[in-house]
Amino acid sequence: MKPIAIFRFSRTEGPGYFATFLDRCGISWQLLELDEGAAIPADLAPYSAFVFMGGPMSANDDLPWSTALLGLIRKAAGNGQPCLGHCLGGQLMSRALGGKVTKNPLKEIGWGEVQSEK
Repeated sequence: MKPIAIFRFSRTEGPGYFATFLDRCGISWQLLELDEGAAIPADLAPYSAFVFMGGPMSANDDLPWSTALLGLIRKAAGNGQPCLGHCLGGQLMSRALGGKVTKNPLKEIGWGEVQSEK
């Protein structure tokens, strides 16, 4: 199986337990450290899926990799390649696929309580 490309935008926002899970399942992955200057891949074929981690910035910020990464997300989605976004990664996916990312009126960070409807 081709590796999963995991994009990191901030040193403190790595793949964490997700990488542990992939390792335990025998699924290979490659960390692309955009915060360290890694290039956005032009060819998506070497990857089975794409994961976009979090970061302190917004998907609306003008960052050096924004245009290329939004294009990669659109291309991957168009190819039917799986994509997963966590926090900033979800914002980037939304923006790339035509959604609008706006400021939340309440600060949302850390853990929140989840209740199940039965």
